[in-house]
This record gives sequence, structure tokens and C-alpha cells, in this order.
Amino acid sequence: MSDTTSQAQVELAIGGMTCASCAARVEKKLNRMEGVTATVNYATEKAKVAYDPGVEIADLIATVERTGYTAREPEPEPPAPDLTSTPASGAHDEPPAGPRSGPDQALAALRQRLVVSAVLAAPVVALSMIPVLQFDNWQWLCLTLAAPVVVWGAYPFHRAAWTNLRHGAATMDTLVSLGTLAAFGWSLWALFFGHAGMPGMRHGFDLTARGGDGSSAIYLEAAAGVTAFLLLGRYLEARSKRKAGAALRALMDLGAKEVTALRDGREVREPVDRLAVGDRFVVRPGEKIATDGTVLQGASAVDASMLTGESVPVDVGPGDAVTGATVNTAGRLVVEATRIGSDTRLARMAQLVEDAQSGKAEAQRLADRISAVFVPVVLVIALATLVVRLLVTGDATASFTAAVAVLIIACPCALGLATPTALMVGTGRGAQLGILIKGPEVLESTRRVDTVVLDKTGTVTTGRMSLYETVPAADTDEETLLRLAGALEHASEHPVARAIAEGAQERVGELPAVERFENVPGLGVRGAVDGHEVVVGRARLFTESLEKAATDLPAEGHEGTALPAELIAARDRAEAAGRTAVLVAWDGRARGVLSVADTVKDGSAEAITRLRALGLTPVLLTGDNEAVAASVAREVGIATDQVFAEVMPEEKVAVVRRLQEEGRSVAMVGDGVNDAAALAQADLGLAIGTGTDAAIEAGDLTLVRGDLRVAADAIRLARRTLGTIKGNLFWAFGYNVAAIPLAVAGLLDPMIAGAAMAFSSVFVVTNSLRLRSFR
Repeated sequence: MSDTTSQAQVELAIGGMTCASCAARVEKKLNRMEGVTATVNYATEKAKVAYDPGVEIADLIATVERTGYTAREPEPEPPAPDLTSTPASGAHDEPPAGPRSGPDQALAALRQRLVVSAVLAAPVVALSMIPVLQFDNWQWLCLTLAAPVVVWGAYPFHRAAWTNLRHGAATMDTLVSLGTLAAFGWSLWALFFGHAGMPGMRHGFDLTARGGDGSSAIYLEAAAGVTAFLLLGRYLEARSKRKAGAALRALMDLGAKEVTALRDGREVREPVDRLAVGDRFVVRPGEKIATDGTVLQGASAVDASMLTGESVPVDVGPGDAVTGATVNTAGRLVVEATRIGSDTRLARMAQLVEDAQSGKAEAQRLADRISAVFVPVVLVIALATLVVRLLVTGDATASFTAAVAVLIIACPCALGLATPTALMVGTGRGAQLGILIKGPEVLESTRRVDTVVLDKTGTVTTGRMSLYETVPAADTDEETLLRLAGALEHASEHPVARAIAEGAQERVGELPAVERFENVPGLGVRGAVDGHEVVVGRARLFTESLEKAATDLPAEGHEGTALPAELIAARDRAEAAGRTAVLVAWDGRARGVLSVADTVKDGSAEAITRLRALGLTPVLLTGDNEAVAASVAREVGIATDQVFAEVMPEEKVAVVRRLQEEGRSVAMVGDGVNDAAALAQADLGLAIGTGTDAAIEAGDLTLVRGDLRVAADAIRLARRTLGTIKGNLFWAFGYNVAAIPLAVAGLLDPMIAGAAMAFSSVFVVTNSLRLRSFR
């Protein structure tokens, strides 16, 4: 077996496949090549191939072509632009031809073939089924109308059947071609050499296999009607497959096409593919951000709803990261590009979705194996039906009718479409909602998990300090407390100071200036604000400040210098809950206590409720102390016996493994580098997309938005997609299991069989499309 880590990979576009057995044949032939591992997906019409260094892409294409299908080599990457030269005028005026013009043209051609065939077949079916419409020599009009349908309308089936025959294979097209040509050939014999061409001949219609004199029976309505029904089914299937892949195409089309780059201090409008890492570009209000980057100048709100599903724009300013394809809603921004091309977040999202859609669930592999042998088995059953019924009943007409019905009813299209169409729609819808499913095997994992382990920092909480509580002394108002403390802390870079300053600005607005600012390492800060000598920090700093100023204070100034009981209680309460408490004092008196903490994200408590509703037991995992962990657990609704505190990064894997050893199936939600190993160890890893690349790579599901509620949505969507796949497979298998015996027993007319077969494929694809409405 080849080492897949050293193998190159390529994705080939496969042409000419018409059913699941075609995909199975191509996959089988490719996998027989030395050093090649391939997966062929009928719904996406692509082959993902891993191959050893000694294998050439031309060899892969040649193998596919020898099998009777076409393969297209991927288009080479365009050369890197020469930014030192000026492009000729108009060089970029003409956009390149759309890569999807081919599929659109094929769909239009199929629609034209369907319309012509349906218009010609309709009178044939009506005349054959309704005796009162039959006039003298009506059968010859039917022949005139049916011949173009069977020859030209069904030509794609005949061509594919002949191609497969030359390669010693049989597919769905073989069954259709044999069935329609047999019905048409019998009709020609009966018309020209039997009694069916006689003037005044009348013809009845029966839902079951007809009996009687074979020389006076014609099957023109079956030949023309089956062709029209199958063309209708193939057209609806092709159109539905286009809809199923629409979400991925929309995702890939989100990116900006042009950018206003800054070149030598001038703004130059140019194609986005000319950007390089480190280039600076301008984004005006209403424009898409051209690529991932960092804001250098300006402030605005960015609408990322098309990528994350989050409807509320996010405020950005200098130093903030922005994502390509998101929309600048307000101010002018100058951005420095940090990622371009296939490295951007949008490109990686699109690649994850495409990889997921190209994969195969275990159930689909079973369906493919069945499809590979299904057609030859059906041919044997049809031949046996003809021979056995002929020997038992002696009725050639009824025997022939039953055999043709077996050929037509048994086409395994629905089997090949059951899994990939549901995957295409489910993963595409997930991408629209900011949920990236890595592959079909992930779906099975979501069904089994019963425990969800949540990393605290950055997942359940915001991951940054925020002002949590303000407790003023009895003789102090909260606004003054925040204004003076916030002003002093605004001059400091300490995380606790920033949290207090930001909280004060949010609540009281603009802060006054600070004089004689002094930072006392490990203790706090002091300075003059609005004429007051302010101290913010530990109680020890307050005491030291008093001792330093004791000689300057009047006798009455020493009164009340001890901490009031309510402030001591507030400090002890905050520290017991694991929060950081700081004392605020000015003019020699303690004025209040401020506490800061890593605050719980909005929606985390609701997310826990939703996860419980899905049958999952939430577990909290954190490196913080037990007091902090217990406080967060209480706030979001996690039981205290399901909390693991003071866990070192390398110990997170051990916690997950311990839960698995207890018999639990574990999902892990995390966002940091130290979560990557635990995400990989878990039965299902959910990576918060706002976190690190390492975590995203290790996860099975990526949540583009940093909202824990999306984790519950992701599991619901994955389970819904899996349920749709199973429903599709049940219908596809059940349809063939039930329908073939009916056809063998002579209880199905060939035309009814054709309609039922077409409906089965359309049903499977339409059922998958219901996932588009997932909320």
C-alpha cells in the first residue's frame, strides 16, 4: 500500500457518467492502477485521485478514457503577475469565459431534447391508451411520431450503451436502450410483418403486462413514453444537482473581483489576483474587502453575514483582522493583505466544502458496490423472466412485456444519487450558516456522540477580561467611581486596566485627563484626576499611599482610612468566584471595589440548553482554578460534577480519553493551539473558526462564527443530513426491491415502469433539496 502522505492529489472532471454504476466502474479502473487511490462521485461528476510520484496525470486520464468516459485535466494556476510592469490598456477589460458555461449548455440541450420528445410522444401515448381516439391507420401516425423519439430523443442512452458495450460493461443506459429498442423493434415487426398494420386495428391499454396475439400488439407508446419520462427524470435530476451545488458556487463567487491598491502612494484599480502579501489597499463604504488582511487606517463596521451567518456587523479599527469577501458598511479603510489566493479564509472554506461533497459515506460505498453488479443481475433477471414466462404460459406478448418492464424499472439511478445529493445540499447549507462539515464520515459521528467537552476560554467565555461588577462605598456614586478609576486605568496597558477603562468608557463616556501617572508593578496605579489623588489596585497600594501621605494629612483625614465592611465583603466575594478585584480610593478614602473577569459569551447558556436538548451531556474543561471554573459552570448551567479545572494543555487529551474509556462518545469544542490534540482525539471535533489554524485543521466541524450556539446548530444539521441520506437510501433500495418482483410477475406496463423509475430519482434529489430550508 502506498504512503498517502507522500502522494500527490488531483481532482479530475469526469464526463459521460449517467448512473452510479458508471462511477463505480471508473473508480474500480483507477484503483487498479499501481500507486493510485481514487474516489469517484457521480453527483459532483468528479474523481479525487491520490497517486504516487511515478504516475502521470495523463495516465489517469487515459485510464478513464479507456473505460469509456472523458476526464479533464485541472486548469493550471495562472502565473504570478509582474507588479513591476504596467498592464496594457484594456488587458483586463474582458472577463474570462465562465467555467460553468459547459454544464449550462448541456442542461439547455437536454431541455430541448426533452421538449421535442415530449411533444412527439404525447399523441402516441394518448392514441395508444384511449381507444376512442383511434382512427383508421392511427398506428402509422404513431410510428411516424415515435420513431424520432426513440432514435433521436433516446440517442444519449443508445450512445452510452454502445460505448459501454465496446468496453465490455453494462450500465443503466444499457437497460434503457435495450428496453426501448426492444419495444420499438417488436412494434416494427408487428406493423410490417404481423397484423398490427391492418386498417381498423384497435389497441387497448392495461397497467399490467398485456397478453394475446403478439403479431397485433405494438409498444410504440412504451418506447416513446419511457424515453420521454426518462429524459424528464434526467433533466430534473440535472437541474436539481445544479441547485444542490448552488451554495458552494455562491460561496466561491463571493470574493471581490477588483481592488483599489495603493501603488507608490497612488490608488490604482486592478484585478484582485494582482495583490501580494504585504500590499496595501483601500476599501470604501459598500465595497467588498478584497482579501484577508489587517486594518492599518480607518474605522468601520464589517458585514460578515455571507461568510458566518452573523447578521450584526462587527466594528473594526487599526490592528483588527478582516476577512476577504466581507463588506465594509461605513468608513474608509486601508488594509494590508496578509493572505491571498488559496490561503484566504474564503478559499479554505470553499475547499473544505468541496472536499466534503466529494467524499463518500460508508452507506454510499455499499450502494456503489451494489450498483456495480446490479445491471448485469437485472439483465439476467429480464432474460429469465422472458424465457420462464414463455415456457410456462406460452404467451409471447405478456412475456415480452414483463421482460421489458424489468429492464426499465430496475435502473439504479436513485442509489447513486441518495448520498451525494444530500451531502451537497447539507454541506452547502452549512457553509451559508458558517458551519463547515469536513466529510461524510463526520455525519455518523454526530449521531453517536453523547458527551460534549467545552474548552472554557474563548469558547464558553470571551477569552478577554471585562469589567464584571462595580461596588461603590456608601458615600460614593457609581458614575464618579467609574469615571475616576477608568481615567487612571486608561493610561495603563495592563489587561485588567484595559478592561476597567473600556467598561468605564462604555458606561460614562469620555474620561478626564490624568496627571502624575505612576505605575507600581504588581500593585496597581496612582495619579491625579480632576484634582483628586486616585489609587487603583491592591489594598496594599492603598495602605502604602496613606503611609506616604500621612504627614501631609490633617488629623481628621485619618478617619475612615480603614476599608469599609461592605467593600471587604465585595472583594472577598469576587475573589471567591475567581474574579480579579481591585480597590479604588482617592483623597485618602476607600471609595469602591471593581471586579474584572473573563466574561461568559452571550448565548453560551442558551447553547448549553440546546446541547442538552440534543441528548448531550456538557462538560467544562479549563486550566483556571476551581473557583473560576465553578462560577462559569453555574452561570451557563453545567453541573459542578462535570467540571475539570486546573487542566494543563497537554492534559486535555487525557481528559477526553478518560471520558471515552468510561464508554462515552465524546465531542470536543475548542479554539486554541492547546485544543488541537484534544479535538483530534475526540470522536467529533468542533473547532471555533475564530480560533487558531491548528484547531481548525484538527476539527471535524468548523464553526466560522465564535458563537457556541452554532455548535448545536452544526450537530442538528449534520444529523438532519445523515437522516436525509438514510431516507434516500431506504427509498432507493426499497423501490428496486419492491418494483422488480412486480415487473417479473407481469404487474407493470413498461411505460408505467419508466415513469416510476424517473420519479424515484427525482424524489431522492428533491428530498435532499429540503435541507436548503434548514434554519
